Parts: sequence; C-alpha cells; structure tokens
Amino acid sequence: MKAIHQVDTSRRQFLKQTGYISVGFTLLGSCVAGQDEWEISSRISFEDELPGSMRRARQVNAWLQVMDNGMVKVFSGKVELGQGIRTAIRQVAAEELDMSLEMVEVHLAETGVTPDEGYTAGSNSVPNSAMSVRYAAATARQKLIEMASKKLNVPTESILFKDGKAKSSDGNIVLTLHEILEGAQIETEVSMPVSIKEYASRKYVGKAVPRPDIGMMVNGKHVYVQDLRFPGMVHARIIRPPNYQAKLLKVDESGLRSNVSGVLKTVVNGSFVGVITEREYQAVKAEKYLQEHCEWARSSMIEDKDLFSTIETIAEKPVTIRNEGDITSVSNTETISARYTKPYIKHGSMGPACSVAMYDGDILHICSHSQGIYPMRRAIAAMLDMPEENIHVISVPGAGCYGHSTADDASADAAVLAMAYPEKHIRVQWSRADENTWEPFGSAIIMDIEAGLDPSGKINSWKADVWTDSHSTRPNNDAGTLLAARYLERPQPMKGRGYLGGGHRNADPYYNIPHMQLNAHYFDGPLRVSSLRSLGAYATIFATESMMDQLAEKAGADPLVFRINHLNDERGRATIDKIKELTGQESVADGEGIGYAFCRYKNTAAYASVAAKVFVDRASGDINLIKLWAAVDVGEIINLDGIKNQIEGGMIQAASWTLKEQVTFGSSKITSTDWAKYPILRFSEIPEVEVEMIDRPDQPAEGGGEVSMPPTGAAIANAIYRACRKRVFDLPITRDKIIS
Repeated sequence: MKAIHQVDTSRRQFLKQTGYISVGFTLLGSCVAGQDEWEISSRISFEDELPGSMRRARQVNAWLQVMDNGMVKVFSGKVELGQGIRTAIRQVAAEELDMSLEMVEVHLAETGVTPDEGYTAGSNSVPNSAMSVRYAAATARQKLIEMASKKLNVPTESILFKDGKAKSSDGNIVLTLHEILEGAQIETEVSMPVSIKEYASRKYVGKAVPRPDIGMMVNGKHVYVQDLRFPGMVHARIIRPPNYQAKLLKVDESGLRSNVSGVLKTVVNGSFVGVITEREYQAVKAEKYLQEHCEWARSSMIEDKDLFSTIETIAEKPVTIRNEGDITSVSNTETISARYTKPYIKHGSMGPACSVAMYDGDILHICSHSQGIYPMRRAIAAMLDMPEENIHVISVPGAGCYGHSTADDASADAAVLAMAYPEKHIRVQWSRADENTWEPFGSAIIMDIEAGLDPSGKINSWKADVWTDSHSTRPNNDAGTLLAARYLERPQPMKGRGYLGGGHRNADPYYNIPHMQLNAHYFDGPLRVSSLRSLGAYATIFATESMMDQLAEKAGADPLVFRINHLNDERGRATIDKIKELTGQESVADGEGIGYAFCRYKNTAAYASVAAKVFVDRASGDINLIKLWAAVDVGEIINLDGIKNQIEGGMIQAASWTLKEQVTFGSSKITSTDWAKYPILRFSEIPEVEVEMIDRPDQPAEGGGEVSMPPTGAAIANAIYRACRKRVFDLPITRDKIIS
C-alpha cells in the first residue's frame, strides 16, 4: 500500500489536461497605493485564541510554503463556492508577509496537501481559515526576520523585509527567501501573541481587491468540475429509484447494447444501478433505456398538503433550549400569538452535480465540488471499506451552492463505478431531475410565538416553539450520509439524525426580553434534509421579525425605534440607525410599502438590518419587489467588494425563497423536478440592491455568507403587509395568499 505522499506522479497524471484550473491568478496592483520599497509597517502584538482550524494544524508549514522562485504558496482546506475566499486569503497572507499580491498563490482543498478544515460552511471561512493564514504568515515573517538577522549578524529590529527579501537598515546586502531558508521550510508552531500589521499600515486588507475569476466566468473561461476532460475518459449515469424507499427487484439489460451504442459496463450493486459508456449522450440514452427496464418495489410517502399536521404528529417531546425569567409569572400584559411556517426548499443549484473518479489499482482519485473533501473522503472510505490514505480528493469548483449539496453524492457514485471499472477516468453527471429530486432539502419548519407587551409598550414575555428536522447530515465517518451507500447490496443507512440544533438557530430573539422560553420539537420528516444556507435562521427570523412588527404596531411605535428600544448592543443598534438613514428619503406610493428586519446571525456573529420596498396589486395579488437595502457589520472587513457580493447574493436568494420556492411531493415521489415546477427568481425580477458596510477593524472578522438571508425574508413580509395590510404567515408569499 502506498502512503498518500508517494502518489505525486499519479496525481500529476490525474490532473494533466488542457485548461485545468489555475491557482496562480494575477491581481491588479493598481487597487492600492504604492509604498517605498523598504518602508517599515507598524505592527501590534495580537493575543487571542487560535482559530479552530489552526488548533488542529499549528505549524507554519501546514499553511504556507516558500517556493524556489521566491513566491509563497498558501494552503487552505476551504473550498471556493463563489464567496471569494481565495482572494481574501491572498490578501491577509500578502499583508502579513509584506509581499505583493502577485507573489502569493493560494492552493485550496486537496487531501494530503492542505489542512483538514472540515466543511466550508457556517460563515466560518474567514474567521477560521483566513485568520489561520494571517497568524501563520505573521509568524513566518517574524521567523524569516530572525533568520536573516543571524545571517547578516545584525539585531532583528534593524532588519527590513519586503517582497520576499531582507536587508539590514544600514547595509546593502539583500537576502532572498531562498538564501534565508536554504531550501528548508518554516516548521515553527504558531502561538500567541502574534505580531500582526496595524490597521493604518494595511495595503490590502479592507480594500476592494477584484476577484480575477469573475472575468474568467464572464468570458466563459473558468473551469468547473463539469468541464473536466481526461484522455480516454468515459461517462456514466445512475438509474434512480422512483422514491427513497423503493428497492430494485430486477433489471433487464438484454436489449441495452442493441438499442444503445458505446455501452462499456452496467454496474448493479443491490439497488444501485449505474451504466458506463464511451460518450455522454450514450450514457443519457442508456439511463433512459434502463429506467424503462428496471422493476422496483415501491412505497408511499405523505403528501405535501398534509405536511404541517404530519410534522406535529411525528415530532418528539419538546426540549427546552432557553428559559430565562418566568413566563408564567407575567401579568398585566397584552399578548399576540401567531404560527409561521416554511416548506421544504432546495439548494436550487444552477448546475447539476458532477464528479470524476479514477481507481489506478491502488489509489482512488476523485475530483469533486464537495464542501468538505476530508469528511467526504472519510464517508467514501467507510462506504468502500477502504483506507482513507488510499483516497485522494481534489476540490474543483462547481455551480455555486451554500450547504450540503449533491456534490458528495455524485462523488460517491463515481467512486463506486471507478472501483468496478478501474484505470479509467469516469465522469458522473447528474440530470436536472435527479438534482431536484434527490438533493438534501432545507427542512420544513413551524414556529409558534406568543409574546406580550407591558403597559409601557415594552416586550415582557416571549414564548417560542420550533418544529424542525435535522439541518446537517453532511458526509462524515458515517457512510450512510452518502446516497449511494444506502442502495448497495449491503446497504448502509445513516446512523444518526445529524445536526438538529441548527433548526432553532436565532429562534431566541437577540432582544432584551426579561421572560423568555424557547422549546424545540424535533421530527424525522418524510424528505431527505441537510444544511442549506443559514440553516433554521431564515425561518426563525422570518417569524421573529414578523412578530416584532406586529408588536410594534400594537404598541403604536415606529418599527425601527421599537427594535432599538429592545437592543442593548450598540453594534446592532448602529445597523438599524444606518438602515433608517438609507431609507429615510424613500418615497412610498399607493400600493407600496417598506418593511424592516434585524438579525445578529447565531446571536454571536455578524449583524444585518434589511429593508425591502414592494408594490402589491391588491386585485391580482401580484407582488413586485422594487428594492432591497442592507446595513451590515461583519467586524473587520477583509475584502470590501467580496463581502458586498456575499450580502447582495444572500438577499436575492432569500427573496427567491420568500416569494417563490417550495418543494412539492405526492404520495409516491417528489414532483418539483424542474424549473417550471420549482420556480426561482428570474433575472428580470431581481430588485435594485444597496448595501452599506460598517467596518470595524478593531473587531474579529466574521463571515458574511449567511447573515443577510434571515432578515431579508422578514423584511419582505413586513413590506407586503404595509403595502396591502395583508400579513402572510406561511412561506412562500404568493399571489393566492394575498387575495385569499
């Protein structure tokens, strides 16, 4: 058995192709002002806990490597999903190393090469990975200065360091990184305190450094996993059961080759059926033929019209998540109660899943757009009963998707087929119907709220009950987290329920309320579920912030002032003040309304206040989303343009969820199999979006990928109420609910 470090030649062969992904982008230096070549930047001693990722990999050389050409290669276990993490990491590395951006190359997510950083999820890429790189780079710089001072025989404080070169402030001898290290790497462990660059001296961090991959995307030159091509590569499709519980009774292959050319192999393993062909269209035809010649033992599901009543029936006994004060003791109160619901929703990835795998007789190589290549490797190893060290996974971008998508399942499909048909690159491409039917959806949620006002118009009690399924069944050591594993001859069902806690995320309001209780009712629902952008917070903030508007109206208070009066956190109040400023001069015509919502994501991370302006045709129920505003505080901003893109994209996706999206299913199958049956917001329906960032360089950097989702849905709902006086409690907010 070869160890993972012994397979470099195989890896190079695996990745060898024209036009494959490049990690060494050139960034325009014109975005920042020039400085004197040997100018000394001011630094501060920073002391805090090491990020979680760095606690698992503390040596500098786990995060960066000095190359022979004087450039620095930075390693991150996170993957690029469209959030711009590659550029953000390059910025912090170049900043701390006092190098130009062009001298820093970023290598993302490859097993055996980059650190194991788990999943790219939870808005944790910046606070975990980018900050780990920052501290590793700062430590590396200090170590290089110490080494240069010994070679030049001068004190460290007299060493000047710039663009991979060092010299004494009173001398002319210049040392390169190669001369300083003499071929070695920096193995020093990172420990606090770390000397990092002071805010006023920063050239790159906090600036709107452009992402070069955007231009490549616009010009059609960016390479996605779907674009990969290898010499002799073959193609495959999977024949899916009619629903989750269906079992294969028999498959008739007798006429396959006479009806479809190019068939190389049919793989039948239990209820897993795959077909491998020479070309992709042959695989499509073979899949269709076999679908018509497979016999399944079918089973039934509940129907979507019975969903919420069924949820209450199957839910476990409630668990008290938070209980402060005593809600039973509150008297002299005016109460409002309401029930809010959210259906199952999809990731809705624009590009169906794809993966390429090749088993060379020793190592199983996989190209995947998984959001967690190391956890996926563990799951595939468990599925195949194979040592992890014999599986090599490299991350390749796919269609943008935040959450547990079908990428891991496509890789599991490819792995099973590659083991059955070795020595060939096997490309598994999912169809749109497969993507829409078999992906892990975002859970349906019910939230009941009963809240009371005291005589002064302040909230004095709040009781919330949330019904939720799991919000992460991502791949891990449990093979059953992979779809393919459940249908093999020796099926491996999922062992656990996954992460349930995400369902009540943000269900306990961030406001100052003396008596508060939150209960969670967990259920094991009829559809496959996992993590989807912001987990349960989108639904819980929709409910909470709808109720806040209802309470403000009952108290006769301005909705923004009402929120500020219940917030003790000045940073949260500042986002509300900013959103008030942004919308203060906005005119509102008949049939129009502006609604507001606030959120501190996870009650511990970034802040966002959102406003929405809508027009509602009271006769037809048609809703026109005119404009969205956001005021956001993510602490220290790494890339201003990147974080704004994240906020804007989150708001648009949340608007689509709020106004359109709902998984539908009948008694035997998922029925929302295409874009006609599962509509999403079209380009022509996208509103004007304005985002104002509040930079706080003295505060920890937080991720911004999810903070704008939760308040956007609530702001739209509140705007619709102000436009037509119709409050909708059940998502999505469609025309029939307006006129009903």
